[in-house]
Amino acid sequence: MATDHIRYDVLARDALRGVLRKVLTDAAVHGLPGEHHFFITFVSKAEGVKLSSRLLAQYPEEMTIILQHQFWDLTVLEDRFEVGLSFGGIPERLVVPFSAIKSFLDPSVKFGLQFDTSDVAEVAPENLPAAPAPSAVAVPAAAAAEKAETAEEPTPPSQGGAEVVRLDRFRKK
Repeated sequence: MATDHIRYDVLARDALRGVLRKVLTDAAVHGLPGEHHFFITFVSKAEGVKLSSRLLAQYPEEMTIILQHQFWDLTVLEDRFEVGLSFGGIPERLVVPFSAIKSFLDPSVKFGLQFDTSDVAEVAPENLPAAPAPSAVAVPAAAAAEKAETAEEPTPPSQGGAEVVRLDRFRKK
């Protein structure tokens, strides 16, 4: 097999991360148009991720956030995004490097991206060095639709009697 000196995998991964960066930047500036909303799954302990200890204890491996109606101060930088969300009525500020993202899904148009994070360094007491950036692939529309139908929202801690419902409960069938 020939050696890939051009590194098409790195070029493709960076291009797909650019799509994600552009979509989030547009959402930060203009808000979410129409029915668009985003499911973003990331590695909770990846280097550069900033979560409260409460959220990290609740989601020790990975966490999925949904950007739809109630988020604030979305800031997109070259290597990460930051966003304010409420979990169980408690406001939190999350910092998520693009390298920590496992998947991005916009179920309103059945579009998704899947990123290989098997080589992402996790923060450890030994302060492991950063691993090479993961690769990414576009998810076919059928797979994106299937993931949207089976994706569950993170369940925040119960406070007060509020009911947590799945988004697909309100989708047109």
